[in-house]
Amino acid sequence: MTELLVYSERVDTARELLAGGRELAAKLGLGVSALALGPGAAAAAADLAAAGADTVYVSEEAVFDGWPADAVAAGLAQVAGQAGAGVVLVGSTRRGKETAPRLAQKLGAGCVTDVSSLVAEDGELVAGRYAFGGATVAREKLTTPVKVFAVMPKTFSTEGATPGAGAVVTQTFTVESKVKVLDRRAKEGDVVNLDAAPAIVCAGRGFGAREDLALADDLAAALGAVVGCTKSLADFEWLGEDRIIGLSGAKTAPDLYVGVGISGQIQHTVGITGAKLIAAVNKDKEAPIFAMADYGLVGDLYELVPALVERLKNA
Repeated sequence: MTELLVYSERVDTARELLAGGRELAAKLGLGVSALALGPGAAAAAADLAAAGADTVYVSEEAVFDGWPADAVAAGLAQVAGQAGAGVVLVGSTRRGKETAPRLAQKLGAGCVTDVSSLVAEDGELVAGRYAFGGATVAREKLTTPVKVFAVMPKTFSTEGATPGAGAVVTQTFTVESKVKVLDRRAKEGDVVNLDAAPAIVCAGRGFGAREDLALADDLAAALGAVVGCTKSLADFEWLGEDRIIGLSGAKTAPDLYVGVGISGQIQHTVGITGAKLIAAVNKDKEAPIFAMADYGLVGDLYELVPALVERLKNA
């Protein structure tokens, strides 16, 4: 049986791909397998087997330490050939964006990256991805025998996913990496995972100075949220790139999103369409963000945010 193969170096993303992949595979008559590589792969493989993969191939070989794209792509190509994979779903993380096209080249496959939706129609997979700066969604099909899709995190949900008891197979690889790591340095500042955050306070151009972001920090602390931002604030180097939400950053699906000083341009809002509840604070009552907000406050953020924080502390 032809297989649908799933891979991401992040276990949470791999589980999402499995949940969506199983539904697609059932419609297309495919088996479902997964691959876990690098440090902690054995534990990840057990998780993925329980999450619904029929077979999970696993290796903790040193060549996969740090998940170098050339080695991972070669490993994926080896497993895809061995398993007879006709479809490969790769998490469109930073590493996945680099891995997917390398894999496609090795397999002679077509490749669609940054996929925001993937459905089966008339026996074929149709991928949706944002185009023209997020202003529209392009629908694309691949005609090659093997197809590679780099799927954005949070495209599929694991809610209601059927558990499984797949087999775990230890795989031996004959791959090498041309990447030579000279040094590793810890990233300065704290690191956030916006994809998994249950609540997000997002700061935009309405903040007039970097030090004013303390207001966003205070609101986030009161809500038990993490702070994200629009691309412009990262361009100003007020916040790190890992905090960008939107076309250039994370696609999020929090229970609560609060946009502060954000107008709501499409390049940003494509990253919050999965939010269960959207609230916005903006002084412009015509700001596009209010069109998609469940709740909105029109006014000066420098007055409204401290008042919100005080109310939340006394609640």
